[in-house]
This record gives sequence, C-alpha cells and structure tokens, in this order.
Amino acid sequence: MSANFYTVRVTKDDLVFSAGHFITFNGDVCERIHGHNWRVAVEVDGPLDDNHYVFDFIALRDLTKALVLELDHRMLLPDRSPFITVSDDGPNLVCRYRDRYWSFPRDECVLLPVPNTTTELIADYLGRRLRDALTNRGLTLPLAMRVSVEENFGQWATARWSRPDASAIF
Repeated sequence: MSANFYTVRVTKDDLVFSAGHFITFNGDVCERIHGHNWRVAVEVDGPLDDNHYVFDFIALRDLTKALVLELDHRMLLPDRSPFITVSDDGPNLVCRYRDRYWSFPRDECVLLPVPNTTTELIADYLGRRLRDALTNRGLTLPLAMRVSVEENFGQWATARWSRPDASAIF
C-alpha cells in the first residue's frame, strides 16, 4: 500500500437541487417554509489503486447526481422529528408542529430519515445513501468521505465519515 494518500473532489453545476424545507430549533421555534438551491460536493480519500485512481470521478459524479435528482423540486420533511409529525391524509402528507399544520402532495415530498431537515443532516443523509450506492454496486468504500451541502452562497455544512480501518491512517 502506498504511503501517500490522495483526495478526489467532485462538485459540478448539475450537482444542485432546488427544494423546500423548514426546521425547528430551541425546542419551541419552527421556521417558515422556505427553499434553497442547494449545491453538493463530495470528497473521498485514499491511496491510489492499480489504475492510479483514488476513485473514478465519473462513477462518483453519476452516483451523486442520481441522489441529488431524488431531492430536486421536492419538499424535504423529517420523519424522525420529536416536534414535527408527518401523517398520511389521502394523496397528501400532513405535517404538524403544535397548532400549525401544512398539507403537501405526497409525490412532491421526500421523507428523510432525520430528526430535522438541517443542512448538516441532509449532508449526512446524502453521504449514507452514497455509501450504500457504492456498496450495492460492488465498489470499495474509500478510506474517508466528506459530503458538503451549500444551502446558500457561502453557507456549507459537511458530514464526514471514515472506514473503521482508516483510524490508524488519518
């Protein structure tokens, strides 16, 4: 194994999704519904393989793009929130926070397995999904991965992950 480690970063003009959301904070505040043009970047770390790659740029880009498309032009809703409940109401999903409620067409929503639709948790969600996609395609997981999501110009959140065997290296 090489003593050198490298980083591959993918961020493209088409790794962008437009989506609505709202978050709760401090236990008693719920934002108004709003949206962003979110931008995604993915970085992976590791040694060079037999092809002198850390990871194939095209595969990383395409897998990330597929995940981004699932979120594009959707309302992002948390399904594990202690403050927001989401329930079925015929063809719609109804979200409730205390005495407020919203109804959204089900096919225009994505229920995320998170307690809050913060940028940090969206980055983590995308990272988990990307690692699952890599594994399902028989690809080796990189030693480390960072998924960054920009919700507004200059406002990024990054979720970091590393393989258990990478702790002695990094």
